[in-house]
Amino acid sequence: MHSYLLAVLFALASALTIAWGTVVRHRIVENAPAGSSPILVAMRRPLWWAGMSTAIIAYVLQVVALGFGPLLIVQPVLVMSLMFTLPLSAVYEGRRISRRETFWSAALTVAVTAIVLVGRPVGGEDHPPLERWIPALTVGVIVLVAMDRFARRQIRRERALIQGLVTGAVFGYVAVLSKAVADVFVESGFIGLLTNWEVYGLTLAATLGTWVQQNAFNAGALRNSLPAMKIAEPIVAFTLGYLVLFERFQVDGWEWLLFGAAFATMIASTVVLSRINI
Repeated sequence: MHSYLLAVLFALASALTIAWGTVVRHRIVENAPAGSSPILVAMRRPLWWAGMSTAIIAYVLQVVALGFGPLLIVQPVLVMSLMFTLPLSAVYEGRRISRRETFWSAALTVAVTAIVLVGRPVGGEDHPPLERWIPALTVGVIVLVAMDRFARRQIRRERALIQGLVTGAVFGYVAVLSKAVADVFVESGFIGLLTNWEVYGLTLAATLGTWVQQNAFNAGALRNSLPAMKIAEPIVAFTLGYLVLFERFQVDGWEWLLFGAAFATMIASTVVLSRINI
């Protein structure tokens, strides 16, 4: 069953869930007493565990959204989690949202709306052949392993930046594999999940992504790695959506100028908002 409206609604619900969980966890860790381990203090709070559970809920909502519509619709909407984080954070902190936050949040909203409306994404193949996956996976492994090894020889700031890019790219693969898994489930149910390689590839990619992400966080300040993650993920996901899933934007002539401006604005807004949220 395909419904672009439901895909957008579930993607928005996922983005909002991600934002709430981020604010809750950040708030608890921030309020940890001086001299104590923020993580250990947070883990004693039931609210922190509730915030952690939102990651699972958000991912389930994302997969449901992908079951209703193409990746090229769901992925831009998920970026809205950055925008949702700002008002939720302001409520928790009892402050007003700044003009800068309002401007870039509005820019992100307009950009995502333009990408969906002007791009008019259409779905591709529900179950692409393995022969199409192999080149994409092979190139990804070679490039990302090389980048990670190069990052390990750099100073902390550059290492955090490069590993942030690697993390975002891996989660771009996770997004595409999630779409494939959602389509397999819609078509074949739980038996299909057990008998198709995509679910095992998704598990491996998500595990590697989490590991590389932690390395990026440990390498240096969050402001160096987080924007890189947020930039790389949609770019890689869009590229793989085109090359592997055969999803397409229906853009012609001068519409490419508007679409390109919207995409650039989405990236710029993502970078700014990810820095504000740190």
